[in-house]
Parts: sequence; C-alpha cells; structure tokens
Amino acid sequence: MTRFDPKTLTFNEQGLLPVIAQDHDSREVLMLAWMNAEAVAQTLETKKVTYWSRSRQAFWVKGETSGHVQTLVDLRVDCDRDCLLAIVRQTGPACHTNRRVCFYTSLKNGAEIELMAPET
Repeated sequence: MTRFDPKTLTFNEQGLLPVIAQDHDSREVLMLAWMNAEAVAQTLETKKVTYWSRSRQAFWVKGETSGHVQTLVDLRVDCDRDCLLAIVRQTGPACHTNRRVCFYTSLKNGAEIELMAPET
C-alpha cells in the first residue's frame, strides 16, 4: 500500500481536475464537478464531498445549503491520475435543477429528450 498525496494527481492549468460522482447503491452517474488538491484532501478527511466551484471561486461542500449531501464511500484515481471517481451515498437530488442526476437530457435523432422531471 502506498500513502496517497493529492499532489501526485495531474491538475489542469487552473489547478483543477474533473470528478465524476457515482451513486454507491444504484451505480448511476450523478454529476461531474471539479476539485483542487485541497478539496481532495478535505473530502478524504471529512467524507463530505467537497468540490471547487469555478463560478464562485470557492469551496463547495455538496449539500451544505440544499441538504442534498454526498457522503464519500470511495474515491478512485483513473489510470492517468487526471480524473477522479467519487462513489457516494447521495441524499436527495444531485443536480441543482432538483433532478436525481445532471445527465437528464438524451440526444436522439437530432432532438433533445428530457429523461426525468425535477423532483418535488
């Protein structure tokens, strides 16, 4: 076993890398967001998935304001060390549109098809 250091990951020019969130139970791909080295470290320490908001230029603990929390089950590094897979227990919808997942629009035959409505 090798001790993990977030600095061994390959971050982009902005110091970020993409993170795919997947539901532990259903295996659904919930969303894609970004982390910097400190967000990775905080996520591992607290088990509360913490992202870096590119629009706000601030840390974003998933569910902190909405209550739609992501609790970390496992964090996996891809083969190039430039992307992470966060396997999470999702409470409530993952998407800011109040849908279960962010990937709710399918492209078929030149049309956009909405696969799910917002949760109420």
